[in-house]
Amino acid sequence: MDPLAALLDGPRAHGAFLLRSVLTPPWSLRIEDRAPLTVVAVVRGEAWIVPDTADGVLLGEGDVAIVRGPEPYLVADHPSTPPQALILPGQECRAPDGGHLTELADLGVRTWGHGTDGPVVLLTGTYGMEGELSNRLLAALPTVLVLRAVDWPNPVAGLLAAEIGRDVPGQEAVLDRLLDLLLIAALRAWFDRPDTSAPAWYRAHDDPVVGQALRLLQHQPAEPWTVAKLAADVGVSRAALARRFAATVGETPMAYLTGWRLALAADLLRQHPETTIASIARQVGYGSAFALSTAFKREFGVSPQNYRTRT
Repeated sequence: MDPLAALLDGPRAHGAFLLRSVLTPPWSLRIEDRAPLTVVAVVRGEAWIVPDTADGVLLGEGDVAIVRGPEPYLVADHPSTPPQALILPGQECRAPDGGHLTELADLGVRTWGHGTDGPVVLLTGTYGMEGELSNRLLAALPTVLVLRAVDWPNPVAGLLAAEIGRDVPGQEAVLDRLLDLLLIAALRAWFDRPDTSAPAWYRAHDDPVVGQALRLLQHQPAEPWTVAKLAADVGVSRAALARRFAATVGETPMAYLTGWRLALAADLLRQHPETTIASIARQVGYGSAFALSTAFKREFGVSPQNYRTRT
């Protein structure tokens, strides 16, 4: 499993929050939901995204943006428009003064706004996931990542727009998978652009030697790997692999493996509360619960048990 797939494998979209917003200027939404990741697609019109900690960006029709949380941001017709609604954790909607929201109305299945024929239509998909595997990828993303329609013609947003208002059996599963597909396609397109600084571990997958070594470590974390064993499996000398891996990925094979194992353990602790720590330790390549706990506390500052139970 590579880190991009790991972003959505496990804590992938499952009953994700999806909404079509139909808006008429002036409009402005203050987002404080603390979601780790949000996808915004402009179906019609224009929209500004203005983070508290970064420059704002104007989206046009067909553009797709990925917003990395949990810091607040504004989505508006213009950065100077005062917020009409406050979006809180759990997608609770309030007026800016905390009172009952009156300016925006429920317009039907997964649709809200000022009216059904507004000049601006946005699709929003929000991931409420947590996990160290996800954090490794999210840390590589800018606050707002934008793919322009002129550079990245993609049919998935159109499919999502066509499906989001339907109310039929199994529709949540269809929408979840479409959202996942849109996110993965957008991230791949962005990482593959020559003008972006994709993380070293992503670009390293194109290296015929290092890429193969990474895939072995990622798919088989429980193996008792050594640099010598890994080098033999990819058909190069130990010294050659160590040198090439460090130059390409930025860390040694064993350092990467340790980080990967602990990230896997962190996700498993949260996703499978019924599984014992000893069992998780074996799944990720540690011989005992004690060995995992020692490494885990050194990395995260808390024991596996405390990590599992903390909010």
